[in-house]
Amino acid sequence: MELRINSFEEYQNKYRQSVEQPEAFWDEVAQNFSWQQPYDKVLDWNFDEPNIKWFVNGKLNITENALDRHLEKRGNKLALIWEPNDPKERFVRLTYRELYEKVNEFANALKAQGVKKGDRVIIYMPMIPELTIAVLACARIGAVHSVVFAGFSANAIADRIQDAQATMVITADGLNRGPKQVPLKRVVDEALEHCDTIEKVIVYNCLNWAPEMKAGRDIWWHDAIQGMEKVCPAEPMDSEDMLFILYTSGSTGKPKGVVHTCGGYMVYTAYSFQNVFQYRESDVYWCTADVGWITGHSYIVYGPLLSGATTLMFEGVPTYPDAGRFWQVCDKHGVNIFYTAPTAIRALMAAGDDHVLSYSLNSLRVLGSVGEPINEEAWKWYHLHVGKSKCPIVDTWWQTETGGIMLSGLGDLSPMRPAHAGLPLPGIQPVLLDQEGKTIEENEVEGYLCVKFPWPSMLRTTYGDHERCRVAYFSHYKGHYFTGDGAKRDENGLYRIIGRVDDVINVSGHRFGTAEIEQAINANAMVVESAVVGYPHDIKGQAIYAYVICQELPSDPDMMRAQIIETVTEQIGKIAKPEKIQFVSGLPKTRSGKIMRRILRKVAEGESDKLGDTSTLLDPTVVDEIVNGAL
Repeated sequence: MELRINSFEEYQNKYRQSVEQPEAFWDEVAQNFSWQQPYDKVLDWNFDEPNIKWFVNGKLNITENALDRHLEKRGNKLALIWEPNDPKERFVRLTYRELYEKVNEFANALKAQGVKKGDRVIIYMPMIPELTIAVLACARIGAVHSVVFAGFSANAIADRIQDAQATMVITADGLNRGPKQVPLKRVVDEALEHCDTIEKVIVYNCLNWAPEMKAGRDIWWHDAIQGMEKVCPAEPMDSEDMLFILYTSGSTGKPKGVVHTCGGYMVYTAYSFQNVFQYRESDVYWCTADVGWITGHSYIVYGPLLSGATTLMFEGVPTYPDAGRFWQVCDKHGVNIFYTAPTAIRALMAAGDDHVLSYSLNSLRVLGSVGEPINEEAWKWYHLHVGKSKCPIVDTWWQTETGGIMLSGLGDLSPMRPAHAGLPLPGIQPVLLDQEGKTIEENEVEGYLCVKFPWPSMLRTTYGDHERCRVAYFSHYKGHYFTGDGAKRDENGLYRIIGRVDDVINVSGHRFGTAEIEQAINANAMVVESAVVGYPHDIKGQAIYAYVICQELPSDPDMMRAQIIETVTEQIGKIAKPEKIQFVSGLPKTRSGKIMRRILRKVAEGESDKLGDTSTLLDPTVVDEIVNGAL
């Protein structure tokens, strides 16, 4: 299947066609896939409700496109390479036929445990091949998967189980992450104390531990697949049936379940994968993300497998056993395309050049960046030391809600500029709007980044709360999807993302709503109120700064900080813990009671001389106290 654009001129022609005749353009792309029943209409949409349907009444199963249709030509081709956390352990290689059989076997096991089409299944697993198998097995039988990153706490899992009304959890006894081991089953058991919808828990034996198994509910993976057939008919799915729910932080405390559907997501993830990375048939492709995030869904599992690619999955972390681990894996498996996050690049940069210079990295052809805008210094280091100044860097911009990459270079075909995401992919129609919602036509400007026309992989709703989806993404500017990001467009039309304009903090590429973290901090009995903001951090991009009001100023501030961090870790997970906690007697509020985060942000950024007018605050004196006590 040739979805790949082969020159910049071809990109310009395709882009023009995709804007002038979007339905004809996507119809042509969609013909490259297997449909059990052809669709009647390419697109039906409005952004007011919103109501978006792609490939209307088409029937398909995404796993037939990711597995079955490759068997004839690529049955013996490597589909998945798994590299363990410990370099001394054996890696695993699965061909398309082996992966197909394992997915079918586990799909039959799910059915035998009572899972039906439409049931929601929570997956809380290590980065092992069985995670990919579990995801695809759910899709095979029409169950809706919801992968929860295996760093989230029991409370966070319970919230997601309750919201999705899930009936099953798939987990493991524990996981390896760098030098640490995490008891996953124990965390799941704790979560299930607060959930009454879960009927079955399947547990993969990863570490040979002996977790407590509840009779009648818990079953080992190896027992569940015992005697199962390695052929399972693919459930016919409507193009708009739910494929998965992925929870993301919003500006309110409750995580929102972003819903992606089968047909459009399939078409767009494969199309974007092949074009952004300029994928070739013999390439070994490695995305270092976790499947718990959208990057892992779209560009470890679905995009590559739909394209018949060889995708590498890594259990470990970039700095274990040392900061050369990524580069050792690239050389070991002959990686051609490498896709990682700016946070990882900055951490490896800080570890010194020797770790990267010890490896040849000759196999690399395309480098990618994802999760947040990459700063210029990290971009240049990545280009020089990893790419040896010969590999293009695709600095991809997209979101959980967009399902796939929206703005990016296309391998070595398109112009590249440090810290700029680049041009829109064919079919993507971004616009910059001013505060009044008017379109800014000219270049060398900045504005609010919106999209004025639907694309196949966009979110359809937020699970169980469609109004929340409408308000969050479609109510700000009529007729537009609002990304929540500000952006600049340079003289050549290249986009540069300049960060969130709403109450969301981007820590190491993971988005957290300020309300979610504040809610966790406020759960501490001594805390009266809190406000959190993001501030620049050399490695993480942004870190969390918390301003906390206690019932009385703590006599032992360090102990109180430790308690607050423990509460946040318990409620959300370690990845959300504040880097700095400042105890204050009050917060800067307007007379209507709204917290002026702009002021708190400036203090956290060390720019107390740029606070602007504070005279309209209810009590301007709290600002002086906050400035004087800044950490």
